[in-house]
Amino acid sequence: MNPHPLPPLITALLNPARYPDPASSVECIQTHISWILLAGEFAYKIKKPLTLPFLDYSTLAQRLHYCQTELRLNRRFAPDLYLGVVEITGTAQHPTIGSLNDTTPSALEYALKMRRFDEAGRLDHVCARAELTQEHIHQLADAVAAFHQIAAVAAPETPYGAPAQVLAQALENFDELQTLLPKPEDQHQLTALRTWTDAEFTRLQAQFAARKTAGFVRECHGDLHLGNLVLIKGRVTLFDCIEFNEALRWIDVASEIAFTYIDLLDHGQAGLAGGLLNQWLNNTGDYAAVTVLRFYAVYRALVRAKVAALQGGQNAAQNTEDCTAARAYLALAQRVAAPFTPRLTITHGLSGCGKSTVAMQHLLADPNGNTLRLRSDVERKRLFKLAEHESSAALPDGGIYHQDANRQTYQRLADLAAQLLAAGWSVIVDAAFLRRAERDSFRALAAQAGVDFCILAPQATAEQLAARIEARRALGQDASEATLVVLAQQMTFVEPLDEMEQLFVV
Repeated sequence: MNPHPLPPLITALLNPARYPDPASSVECIQTHISWILLAGEFAYKIKKPLTLPFLDYSTLAQRLHYCQTELRLNRRFAPDLYLGVVEITGTAQHPTIGSLNDTTPSALEYALKMRRFDEAGRLDHVCARAELTQEHIHQLADAVAAFHQIAAVAAPETPYGAPAQVLAQALENFDELQTLLPKPEDQHQLTALRTWTDAEFTRLQAQFAARKTAGFVRECHGDLHLGNLVLIKGRVTLFDCIEFNEALRWIDVASEIAFTYIDLLDHGQAGLAGGLLNQWLNNTGDYAAVTVLRFYAVYRALVRAKVAALQGGQNAAQNTEDCTAARAYLALAQRVAAPFTPRLTITHGLSGCGKSTVAMQHLLADPNGNTLRLRSDVERKRLFKLAEHESSAALPDGGIYHQDANRQTYQRLADLAAQLLAAGWSVIVDAAFLRRAERDSFRALAAQAGVDFCILAPQATAEQLAARIEARRALGQDASEATLVVLAQQMTFVEPLDEMEQLFVV
């Protein structure tokens, strides 16, 4: 249902004859800030002439500026979708859509012209049909990580991502929600979440500042929920980023990924939410993001609550005090803010036994999406400045697999695990752990952190081990460089789990 009657210009543009390209019919989709006209193979996005606390579309010049900005920004990741800015001339009753990039003083309005895509491919719709897969999530994480890598970095003198702005944006949600959701039970939830937000900000203020200094505040997408992601030719594509407010776009990359994470949780896909975080961290190595990610996840849930409440207020058929969607986001924010009891899990076994498979299965089975995996094969290469799939050209016991390199790798895994556990996340360390001393050190780490300790120890026959190693090497798409020679060497020194260690096997 459209929240408001259409103005004369938009009503006139429902006539297919008004368009330069063939269209048998025209459909209008109305959001709280735009009209989107679907005509044939194209879509025309027209900004509403309004002013809100977070945007200003009040003048024609402003609307042209933001059409051009939206075109520039979205071409960063969807150049085939975003075609150009067009002008609308004539009268409101008899409008004419001009050619691409043709702007004149006589324009009535401007529109962003886009190539249409199949709405069924939007990830929120794919998820609703229970068709969203781990492969889709890996594609998404890969695309976001690659985009973040090249996105412009906020200059130190700008306010973007600085602690003061992070807090101001978080508190703004509460100020607006306290008006939009006046019921006593809503006010109680908001008070509890605001108290948590204040306390978390105080605890994390130095980390926010450090991340800005380190260059993690970038010109991001800004609105990366499932509705702004689409499958095109089988690939996940980002679109419809925030163009109207720089402060909402120049953000910590951790805030960006937290939005998609929280949306997956809202869709009941905790396993995919955890999978997204893990693949993004696997690609970026930005484990410091995990420290602030829960803060940003709660912030993002409250952004969604605010948007839902605003939309409820615009819709005459829906009472603001009965905005169930907004309340669902409040409940989700509370679940994310609630303290978790993390645990530390390690794997044990020879190359090819299935450690990575069972580790991922356990990660995806976490009903809270609160488990992170550290892969020794990936972190070893990162430690020695190699890409995940780059060959080290090392002998089985040399180069990055030398005894000293092994020691450095396990120390890195321990340091990262301690950092993630301290931030309240469960950790699975996916490594061989063939020596008892290595396992003992991580059991001691769990005791020091005050968390449970578990071991995953999948079994396989010698024939299965060899077949899996050969199959993996043939594909050439894994960080592991294990060979049959490596397997034979492992068999000479592996120390099986003793009777006491068996008590920790799950």
